Amino acid sequence: MFFKRLKASGLGQNSYLLGCGEGLAVVIDPRRDIDEYLELARKNDLSIAYILETHRQEDFEFGSRTLAAMTGARIVTGTHELFGHSDIRLGDEKELKVGTTRIIALETPGHTPESVSYAVYPQDTKDKCWGVFTGDALFVSETGRTDLPDPDQTGENAGILYDSIHQKIAPLGDQALVLPAHGSGSACGGNISRRDDSTLGIEKETNLVFKVSRMEFVDHKMAEKLPRPPYFTHMERVNLMGGRPPGLPAEFRVLQPREFQKGMKDAVVIDCRLPDAFAAAHIPLSYNIWLKGLPAFGGWVADENTPIFLVLDEPDHLQEAVTSLSRIGLDKVMGMLAGGVESWREQGLPIYGLGTISAEECTHWMREHKVNVLDVRDDNEWAKEHIPGAIHTFVGYLEDSIPQLPKDSELVVHCSVGHRAGLAASILERNGFSKVYNLLGGLCAWKALGLPLEKTE
Repeated sequence: MFFKRLKASGLGQNSYLLGCGEGLAVVIDPRRDIDEYLELARKNDLSIAYILETHRQEDFEFGSRTLAAMTGARIVTGTHELFGHSDIRLGDEKELKVGTTRIIALETPGHTPESVSYAVYPQDTKDKCWGVFTGDALFVSETGRTDLPDPDQTGENAGILYDSIHQKIAPLGDQALVLPAHGSGSACGGNISRRDDSTLGIEKETNLVFKVSRMEFVDHKMAEKLPRPPYFTHMERVNLMGGRPPGLPAEFRVLQPREFQKGMKDAVVIDCRLPDAFAAAHIPLSYNIWLKGLPAFGGWVADENTPIFLVLDEPDHLQEAVTSLSRIGLDKVMGMLAGGVESWREQGLPIYGLGTISAEECTHWMREHKVNVLDVRDDNEWAKEHIPGAIHTFVGYLEDSIPQLPKDSELVVHCSVGHRAGLAASILERNGFSKVYNLLGGLCAWKALGLPLEKTE
């Protein structure tokens, strides 16, 4: 039996290739760039026969339709109308036989109405479930968020999810592997473990959904405050069609500095360097999103219609940047700055800089004179612990919620380590703040020095 988990960097997204005997394989929840699935199948003498979708994903674009066209595989979903493009619709507890393996569809709504899990029974395990592809219903140490279909029905959906997990997934047995659609870093769940491997037995001992009552779980989900990236709506729409083929636009160009300067007037510029490099020197009005953060935060500053220009540390980073944006449906990457910021600077073009500050320096500033500290982590992180006296706005909402402070006030921005603060600092600069400092090391550095923290009740 062949099995491989494929992780999408920056998104926390998991897809899987499962060999099912007799040379046949299935792919579960494939992302848009499909080359890795094709290569893996070829190297292991496997024919991809079916593509299973657990639900209409919100945070990445499917590669189902493209992969099916390349392999002749048939797309399998549940029966709900929100699956809009499948070849086979499996009803609740209906079986799909692939090679020597039985796959049973289990309706597990709650995260979304159409959510389906797939329980796997290889020939040699007989009636023992080997593993279950849980989609966004059950994660490692966490469950899927329940506010996406309708925030006003978060509590009702939480109860439905609780029932799905206890009635459909839990009876599969403690030995069953838990194989979710996302891991740590996903926007579809709160505190997902960094550990990828788990079983139902482990989850029953550690996961909140198995340790509290239905009402307590509903209350927990009602209190959960997770940001909803704006590109989710676009993903839901295109995933009804099974996604689209990826690729660079025909207009893409490597641009010399003055060409770049001319073209950027009608585009969003994303600088993919690390925050300290961006702070030292950057192009005016550019956003700072570090390379690995593009899939998580690119959709907050651009949409599917936005022309994008990139500034990269190395030309070799282009493919990763384009792929990361493509996975969330952002295809209009129109150009890259030739030679990076160095070539821009050598042409005598305008350069901006931002300040950086250490945690120790920040404490001195807070004691000696008026300085504002802005925490740009999400609501759950803020509630757990934060710097006394800090103000709070999640970085994704910052552009629409600029602090009502004088534009010449000194403003220290921080997140957990400094990456999201880099984006926040660039947003503040774009909105006229002239004395912005990134607290490098963020709250991790603050805690390492034993500095005071408080929490929100």
